[in-house]
Formats: sequence, structure tokens, C-alpha cells
Amino acid sequence: MTVPYYPPSVWIWAGLDPVLIVVALVLGWKADQFGKVVLVAIIALVAAVLTSWALTGLGVPWPAPVGRDLPTFFPVRTVSALLWAVVGYGARRAIAPRA
Repeated sequence: MTVPYYPPSVWIWAGLDPVLIVVALVLGWKADQFGKVVLVAIIALVAAVLTSWALTGLGVPWPAPVGRDLPTFFPVRTVSALLWAVVGYGARRAIAPRA
């Protein structure tokens, strides 16, 4: 069995999934405790994978498609979701620090 090769650009697109970015940033912004950032990352990951899977199933082109014969790149998506959630959380703290 040969392992398929995917170029680095596909790996990068998996981390730059628009749904993942939007969900992680918005929920990270709304998180009131840093511990919730992990939960935000999980929610963003699930939303991104389900959206990618649905759009791929409908035949809509997507930067990092998910399917039975396609890779999901869970490690890349997970790290990306966590980083984007931290960015959203940090941005709110930097713009409007609490007293």
C-alpha cells in the first residue's frame, strides 16, 4: 500500500479554512476565560470539517476538501483552530482590557 503524497499547499489550505478561521476568531473573541479557548478550537474544528465535507459532497470546490478518499489533515486543522482561537481571545484582551 502506498501512501499518497500531498503537496505542502494542501496542508496550508487545511489550516486556512475560512469556516475554521471565522468560527475560531468569533468564539475566541467572546471567550471570557482562557480555558474556553480549547473548547472554541474544538467547535471550530468540527464546524470546519463538517462544512468541508458537506461542500465536497455537493461538488462545490473548497480549498481543503474532506471526503472518503481525501485526507482530513486533523493535526493541521487542530493546531490552526487553536491558534486562531488564541488570536481572537488575545485581540479582545488587547483592544479592551478589563479593569
